[in-house]
Amino acid sequence: MKNMERITTKRWTRSPRGKIFGVVTGLAEWRDLNPEMTRMVVFLIILFTGVFPGLAIYFFLALILPMQCDDDIIRKYGDGQPIDVSFEEVKEERTKSSYDKERDWDERFSRGEK
Repeated sequence: MKNMERITTKRWTRSPRGKIFGVVTGLAEWRDLNPEMTRMVVFLIILFTGVFPGLAIYFFLALILPMQCDDDIIRKYGDGQPIDVSFEEVKEERTKSSYDKERDWDERFSRGEK
C-alpha cells in the first residue's frame, strides 16, 4: 500500500479527495476508515440492494452534505505518523487577512475609489 495522506474529520462532509462527489471518502474520513474498502462496501451495497435506490440516496447525500473545509479537519496522517493541525494558526491567519481586506476597503472608500 502506497503512503498516502489520510485525514480525520469532525463531521461527515464531502471530501475533495473523493472519486465521485466525495461522499464515500468523506464518510471514511469521518469514521477514520480505509477509503478504498469503504468505496467497495458502498458499491456492493448499492449493487445488491438495487441500483436505483442506492444511487438516488448517494446523489441526495451529494446534494445535502457540505463540502469539507479546513475547520473540519482534526488530524492528518502522512507516512503513518499523525500530524496535528493547529486551528489557532489557521484562525489567526484568516482573521488577519479579513482585517487587511477591511482596512483596504476603508482606504479605498476614503480616497473615493471603487
